[in-house]
Amino acid sequence: MQRVPITKAGYQRLKRELERLQKEERPRVIQAIEEARAHGDISENAEYEAAKEKQGMIEGRIADLTEKLATSEIFDGSDSNGDRVIFGCTVVVEDLDSGESSIYRLVGPYEADIKAGTLSVTSPLGRALIGKESGDEVQVKTPGGLRNLELLEIRCDHQ
Repeated sequence: MQRVPITKAGYQRLKRELERLQKEERPRVIQAIEEARAHGDISENAEYEAAKEKQGMIEGRIADLTEKLATSEIFDGSDSNGDRVIFGCTVVVEDLDSGESSIYRLVGPYEADIKAGTLSVTSPLGRALIGKESGDEVQVKTPGGLRNLELLEIRCDHQ
C-alpha cells in the first residue's frame, strides 16, 4: 500500500469529518429513512428516495475518508532549516511572464485546494518546486502552457 503524505492539520480535518459523518449524519439519515418508511408505500415515496440517496452519498464519503486516513502518513518536516522547499513549506513564487506573485503551501493530494492556497506536492508545480532554493527559477508545463517562475521566499514554519 502506497503511503500518501499529509500534514497533521490535514489528517485531523479528515478525521473530524469522518467522525461527524459517522456520529451525526449517518444516524440522522437512518432516522429519516425510518420515518419515510413509516408513511407506508415506499415505492412512490419521494422522502424515502431522497433519504436513501443521501445515505448512499454519506456512506461513499465515509468509505473515501476511511481509505484516505488508512493510506495517509503524517509528515511535519520539522527537521527542515527552510533553505530548500520540502513538504509542508509555504512558498512565494513570481510568474516571470506576468509579474504576478502567488503564495502556496505544499501539502499532500488529500488536502490540496488551490483556492485555499494549498498545492499538492504531486502536481506539476509542486514537483517542480520540491528541493529548490530561494532565487531559483523553475519552468513548469501546465495545462495552460509553459510557465516560468522564480521562487522568491520559502517559509517552513511547521506546526
